[in-house]
Amino acid sequence: MSGFLALFFQSLYTVSVIGLALYGLHALWLTWRLHRRAADPNVAPFLNDPLSWPAVTVQLPIYNERYVAERIIDACARLDYPTDRLEIQVLDDSDDQTRAIVQQRAASWRAAGVDVQVVHRPTRSGYKAGALAYALPQAKGEFIAIFDADFSPQPDFLRRTIPHFLADGQEDVAFVQTRWGHLNRDYSALTRSQALALDGHFVVEQQGRQAAGFFFGFNGSGGVWRRACIEDPAVGGWQADTLCEDLDLSYRAQLQGWRPLYLNHVTAPAEIPPQLTAFKRQQFRWAKGSVQTLRKLAGDVWRSNRPLTTRLFGLFHLGSYLLHPLLLLLVLVALPLMLLGADPAPILAVLSALTVGPPLLYAVAQRRLDPRAWWRRYAYLPVITFLGAGLCVNNSLAVWQGLRQDGGAFLRTPKFSVQQPSDHWQRSTYRLPLDSLFVAETFMLLYALVTVGVAMDVGKWWSVPFLLLYVAGFGTVVFVGLWQARGDWSHWFANLGLAGFHQAPDAAKRPLRDQPLN
Repeated sequence: MSGFLALFFQSLYTVSVIGLALYGLHALWLTWRLHRRAADPNVAPFLNDPLSWPAVTVQLPIYNERYVAERIIDACARLDYPTDRLEIQVLDDSDDQTRAIVQQRAASWRAAGVDVQVVHRPTRSGYKAGALAYALPQAKGEFIAIFDADFSPQPDFLRRTIPHFLADGQEDVAFVQTRWGHLNRDYSALTRSQALALDGHFVVEQQGRQAAGFFFGFNGSGGVWRRACIEDPAVGGWQADTLCEDLDLSYRAQLQGWRPLYLNHVTAPAEIPPQLTAFKRQQFRWAKGSVQTLRKLAGDVWRSNRPLTTRLFGLFHLGSYLLHPLLLLLVLVALPLMLLGADPAPILAVLSALTVGPPLLYAVAQRRLDPRAWWRRYAYLPVITFLGAGLCVNNSLAVWQGLRQDGGAFLRTPKFSVQQPSDHWQRSTYRLPLDSLFVAETFMLLYALVTVGVAMDVGKWWSVPFLLLYVAGFGTVVFVGLWQARGDWSHWFANLGLAGFHQAPDAAKRPLRDQPLN
């Protein structure tokens, strides 16, 4: 019986290691593919005649964003674009003081001659996808620019993106996605590490996929869509059966022959979540939504007439969050393997040889963005590495839900309008309490510590450094979460187990005033 169990756990362990190695190989391949591309060739044609500029509608989906609503409306109203061809739609689903802020700023800009319209829906059905679909028939623009509430585009954004739709041979461009910048990169170690990961995604992954002619996704904000593509009956428009409506629509468009375009030299600055629980919520939604999109479109991608490598890398892209269940499975089976006398260390050599992929990807991204001081940003690699391991419980649950459910609640990532280290979010009504996954993450921290102790006791020393990564990862998530939620401990303990995983009440439902910490 023990032999059968050892074989069973060794098989699970091997599958996990091979899967993680494939993800490392994928990162290496994209980095190499980008290396062959010296520079971003997407130089837009210059349009000097104002009469040649098409009508553009800027859509701003907003839900309870009292701290940043004014900033995004003002930034879009200041876009350097002919005012008679620019319309701004504020898609406001808010049920707090944000409504009054939005109405006041819209009225102020209309008085100044800028066409700012506020769109309210009878219900919030479909969440962001529903808001975008509801407002589109009312839009005047031939092109639709989209910004989430935490963004602050530069005045020349439209002048640097719209021409890419108008050049000869660009009639089939579905959307233009720009690189996300960071308004608060230097706010904390947490925001610096998130910025490092986002830079890697945009600078290497998005450019690498584009260079290879592979599928890649619209990132939901900081980009422009051709309206004709969204309204193409074969594409199907905005749909709310996944939590990643952006990824879903972009893949459906590409499957129908429309072409994406990524511009690395144009940035759209945005705010990074400074609260760990908010970051976890964002990751949960992205993980669940991307797996829902995989489940929805995997068959269409595989049956498409694209080359085999394009189809395989498309499926790999849609399933990127499957990495986290593999990470979780790896640490879970390590303890029984060692108790059964098996040695997991040799197969770790396969994994360790390819785990250089993501660190190299991040390094290349920073080198391209800042050749002189890239290493200062890259120094936060350990933090994002620990977070990657520590979030495997959070994201594994999201993957499980994504495999079983369509749609679901779109739990917003709160924005606090923090940019300088002196800015504070801890007293905000939008701050999130600890979620119930904290218990599972604490258990996994203890489990990892026990596994390290057993590895040392039975002499599996080669496994210890790998297992310590999990200890650091779960420890980071647990202790940073506890520290940031120290003012909400009594509230969390009172509600523990009543709300369910990731269903903690939205902070926007609290009294609409800033509350002091307890």
